[in-house]
Amino acid sequence: MKKHLIPLILASLALPSLAKTPPPAPCGAVPTSQQVDWLRMEWYAFVHFGLNTYTGREWGYGDESPELFNPSEFDANAIAKTFREAGMSGMIYTAKHHDGWCAWPTTSTKHSIKKSPWKKGKGDVVKEFAKACKNNGIKFGVYISPWDRNCADYGKKGYLRVYYKQIQELLTMYGPVFEIWFDGANGGDGYYGGARERRSIGNDASLYYDFPKIVKNIRKMQPDCIIWGAGRHGDVIWGGSEKGHVKYPCWNVINKDTPQERWISLEGDTPINRAGWFWHANQAPKVKSPEHLMQVYLDSVGRGANLILNLAPDKTGRLDKADVESLLTFGQMRRRLLAKDYALGAVATASSVRGNDATYGADKLTDGDIESYWCTNDGEKTGSVEIKLPSPVTFDVVRVREQIRLGQRVTAFSIEAYINGAWQEIDGAGQTIGHQVLRKLNETVTTDRVRLNIKDSRACPCISELSLLLMPQAGSEATQEYVFAYNAEKQNWHISPAAAAAAFDNKAETHWQGAINEEIVVDMKKVSKISSFSYLPRQDGSLQNMTDSYEIGTSVDGKNWTTLSGEFSNLRANPIELTVELPHPTEARYFRFRPTRAIEGNGASVAEINVK
Repeated sequence: MKKHLIPLILASLALPSLAKTPPPAPCGAVPTSQQVDWLRMEWYAFVHFGLNTYTGREWGYGDESPELFNPSEFDANAIAKTFREAGMSGMIYTAKHHDGWCAWPTTSTKHSIKKSPWKKGKGDVVKEFAKACKNNGIKFGVYISPWDRNCADYGKKGYLRVYYKQIQELLTMYGPVFEIWFDGANGGDGYYGGARERRSIGNDASLYYDFPKIVKNIRKMQPDCIIWGAGRHGDVIWGGSEKGHVKYPCWNVINKDTPQERWISLEGDTPINRAGWFWHANQAPKVKSPEHLMQVYLDSVGRGANLILNLAPDKTGRLDKADVESLLTFGQMRRRLLAKDYALGAVATASSVRGNDATYGADKLTDGDIESYWCTNDGEKTGSVEIKLPSPVTFDVVRVREQIRLGQRVTAFSIEAYINGAWQEIDGAGQTIGHQVLRKLNETVTTDRVRLNIKDSRACPCISELSLLLMPQAGSEATQEYVFAYNAEKQNWHISPAAAAAAFDNKAETHWQGAINEEIVVDMKKVSKISSFSYLPRQDGSLQNMTDSYEIGTSVDGKNWTTLSGEFSNLRANPIELTVELPHPTEARYFRFRPTRAIEGNGASVAEINVK
């Protein structure tokens, strides 16, 4: 039997062989053993490091010179060691992003590290990261963008030979790969070997890339490799937000309650720094606080998904100190949160036990064994377990796990505590559980008795763990979602048209609404040296008229202009402030901004524009 197939006998593996009562039949789709192992990794790193690091772009256009890549202090082992010290279980490296540049000496294209001056063209970032992960006891994964803005054959049949070769190299040259990431950006403007045009592969990426074939080949090369994306033919899909938050209730199945049901897990992804996925100059003030990261952890891992957290090396090849400090502090918080389970070893009683068999008893919730579980009889879709502690404890996080080898079952649950002589509901909004949920309570609770109520389930509930935890504090309370470059001098500027003042009011929640190609001209009232400008897209959750390409101009006299055009990448998934570096510092009194395209709609919008 091949490892990647779903073996129904997995259900029996979760039980001791001396059970008198047979285990319940699996309910719907069940995860493969590889998916179970992957979920238990919980969180790991993303590393975006390539030509975009040197251009300041998020999505390279494909015409960047490979000679830009020349890190002077790159130390893969130091980076992997940082991840291990933070408690991360692995890392995934962007071996090839949308610009098509390959960070390993591929034979598929000349647009690779072989043209880099780093190590005289003999370097291999993929190899160094793979070795560093092995040395530090964490797992290694790769990201390889299906979209290639450099390849002349992209959008044509010839590109598939190139892309299949790149996948083969990454999965056969560097040892075990725990996850391969395909991303979902497919087609658009690009260099394409000098064509400089816009290309489309149609609405169904699977038809062009033939993802079923790719998945089949991956299973042959690396049977234990988890496949992210691949047009939903893989094992894991996006959680739906590049802020790291995963929707709740979180179902780990596709086509639930239909004959075609299949288990597929979710992953939350987010950069640790609001500046973007790649490193950007002066990004330190935008690092997310440890408390913010903890909330992201609760909103991803705490909802039954995994979390991939991005840290981006700078031009020298080293991680940003502010990013590392926040990462390690959050890692300490997470360890402290999980270090003490106050429910461990508590006496437990259940409303019902399957076949009155101790194999499925209530004590399985507090025995510290993730594989054992409490279960009711077939047909009993509700039930409760009460745990009694030796003395009162104080907690504010409750963790619940299902035995997912038997499928995801629970659809509604609540938690009660015995307080002041009566049972009180402390969380009545629980829905799905899956691999695990971490329920953060509104306030701390002190009690010696807690009750888990399963209010509804697709089949008899199979619960493997109930934990009581206490959230530690790191000391910082900076958890705001958006941070942008505030500029007090804006209040003295003259803006035309007057309605565009909303794009210069230092308020993220307001935005200017205009037309495509409508110019905003700003008189800063004095000549200053400008090295960059920044753009914050609208922050109200709407993509309507969100500007994603531009022309910026600078002038000393308001008559003679120097212009620069470009695009704002990845706004649909990650609408953060983006900074554009000018080719060189420029003396200017005036600058103008012209939106040339929008993601959706026929107009343009801007929340905030700044220059520095």
